[in-house]
Amino acid sequence: MVSLAVSKLGCTGLIFVEPGVKVNGAYYRDVLLQKEMLPAIRSVAGELFIFQQDSAPAHRARETVLLLEREIPRFIIPDLWPPNSPDLNPVYYKVSGVMQERVYKLLIQDVSELKQRLIDAWSAMQQCVIDKAIDEWRKRLRFCVSAIGGHFEHKL
Repeated sequence: MVSLAVSKLGCTGLIFVEPGVKVNGAYYRDVLLQKEMLPAIRSVAGELFIFQQDSAPAHRARETVLLLEREIPRFIIPDLWPPNSPDLNPVYYKVSGVMQERVYKLLIQDVSELKQRLIDAWSAMQQCVIDKAIDEWRKRLRFCVSAIGGHFEHKL
């Protein structure tokens, strides 16, 4: 698993979870968020960011939500997030597709090669791609609201 954060101010590096590690609420909160993701985000954006995540069980765990409400001034709580809508996350609707096109052009031999290809693709990612994806967020949000949280990509 790989995590990352994007913004118009810049992006974090890739944060890798080693194969076989179970990403439960405690691991997500104590390792990925507190030791990796939040420090990386703050190094890019200071306190000027909105924290958005999907509805994975580790993300919506009670202790995780409490931590994020306490630590992040602008956190989109799970109750405000459509449960089945990755269509609202710039990483899902744009960045991961661009990354996949670059990473999977050729057959991958092993995990080490996959990791290196991800690093190479991420380092080649242009900020203008990220900016365009972020600019699309409000439009997607409006379509999601008009679809009452349902599927809306066919309207874009």
